[in-house]
Formats: sequence, structure tokens, C-alpha cells
Amino acid sequence: MASEDKLPMLAEGYAMLTEELARLKAERPQIIDAIEEARAHGDLSENAEYHAAKERQGQVEAMIADAEDKLARSQVIDPTMLSGDKIVFGATVHLLDEDEKPVKYQIVGQTEANAKQGRISYNSPLGRALIGRKVDDEVEVTVPSGDRYYVVSQIEFI
Repeated sequence: MASEDKLPMLAEGYAMLTEELARLKAERPQIIDAIEEARAHGDLSENAEYHAAKERQGQVEAMIADAEDKLARSQVIDPTMLSGDKIVFGATVHLLDEDEKPVKYQIVGQTEANAKQGRISYNSPLGRALIGRKVDDEVEVTVPSGDRYYVVSQIEFI
């Protein structure tokens, strides 16, 4: 997955990823200890603890490599430094759905996305549909539950 593309994220997402990397690196010695302990039990061919510890070691190393890659490619964006009349990464967007019910989303990076908290990835179907739109634009997006229609009512950079 190593790519030269920049990976936009908010400072909060960068901090979360940095903490996750530190946690994973702190787990390394525990895994090595578990491997050594399992090795001491003898025959490795039928040693479930050994195989589980080796598998976990592989998972952790892959997650460390992924986190390091994302951090190296990260482009931290501060939404308060942005302005304009178009929806861009970091913008907080107020929408009206087809029932005139207001909804609010912030466009964030993949590592920060949490729809229940009103944070959607710029790569999500709705995120992609919103980028570049202006106030009063109508947005149609196809999601797993069907087609959704929105009108952009406000754009904030907070």
C-alpha cells in the first residue's frame, strides 16, 4: 500500500495515529516474551501458543508498517485556517435531507471517520459527492440503503 500520495487528516487524527503506533510498538516486547515462553515448551510443530504469538507478531508488524506509512504521507490540515464558498476537506457541512431534516457532517480523513459523531471520510460516497459543492447545491448520493438527496444549507470552517 506504500504510495506517494499525501494523506489528508486533521491534527486530531494525526495524534490518534501516533498514539496507536506507540501502543503497537510497546506491544512488541510482550510478543517476544510470549514467543520465548512458548518456545520453551518444546516441540514447535504442535505448539498452539507459539503459533498464536508468531501470528500476532506478524499482525502487529503489519499494523506498525501501515501506521508509519500513513504518518509519513500525512498532510495535517487545520480547518480554521480554511475559507471559501466550496466544500473542501475539513469543512463542516450543514445539509437538509429530502424530509427537510437538518444533518451536519465534517469532512475528515479515513482514520478519523465516525458517522455516528458526524464525521465522514472524504472518500465515502457522501464525502465525494459533497467536495466542491456550494451553499444551495443539491446533492444526490447512492448509499447501500438507497439514493439520498440533500441540499447544502451552510458551510463552516471550524
